[in-house]
Amino acid sequence: MNSSLSVVLITKNNQDTIFEVTSALKGFGEVIVVDSNSTDKTVETIKKTIPKAKIFQKDFGQNIGLQRKYGLNYVTNDWVLLLDSDEIISAELAKEIKSTISNPKLNDSAFEIPYQNYFLGRPVNYGGENYKMTRLFRKDSLDIRPSILHNQLVVKKGRVKKLTGKIVHHSYRSLGQVYSKFTDYGVRMAEIKAEAGEKSSFRKIFLYPVHMFWARFIKDNGYRDGLFRIPLDLGFAYMEWLTYTYLSILNLKSKISKPKPQT
Repeated sequence: MNSSLSVVLITKNNQDTIFEVTSALKGFGEVIVVDSNSTDKTVETIKKTIPKAKIFQKDFGQNIGLQRKYGLNYVTNDWVLLLDSDEIISAELAKEIKSTISNPKLNDSAFEIPYQNYFLGRPVNYGGENYKMTRLFRKDSLDIRPSILHNQLVVKKGRVKKLTGKIVHHSYRSLGQVYSKFTDYGVRMAEIKAEAGEKSSFRKIFLYPVHMFWARFIKDNGYRDGLFRIPLDLGFAYMEWLTYTYLSILNLKSKISKPKPQT
């Protein structure tokens, strides 16, 4: 792999996926790992698989954007590839990245990469699971905004193009892991909405989850993946319910804590 590429990998207690992730990165020039004080064998596995990886410890602090920005401080190459610890570079993508950034006439600043998501070890291609994200870019062309839930990547200059090789994403590995993740997301989404001044309602608590399931499984053709994905779409509905239920609690706490006007 061309030495002008640096990989920034974010990890925390990912021993079930990290071996596959790091094995796919063996040919990359520079691997920078920002680990959030893992207590399992994540770091040990990285050291065995990629002995030259640069590993830094940083508390996650509920902000994925700050983790990535921290990793970028240690990048020494022109091009950067961002990865999470459940994202595996396919062989096709590795070859495509090498060919792309080796082109001396390349004028583009960033590239979107398509994802192949898996649920319980089986691929899912519909119902919101077929998407691309900007993950490969020149280090001076992109700004990573602080974000407590999802990445906010802003290309400051140059064109954004698309690659065809895929990132294999094992985001939904077991029902326990999926619902734990959605619980965490639901709580954080409620906190974001409360901070923005949004109010919950009976309609949001009880109708939004139904709409979420319908949108993913029916409207966006999730059913074409098979009935096995129903628990996944129910999980998204559960996340909607939790978000607005917890938001109602935060709304009530805010109302109670407000000082009463002086008479």
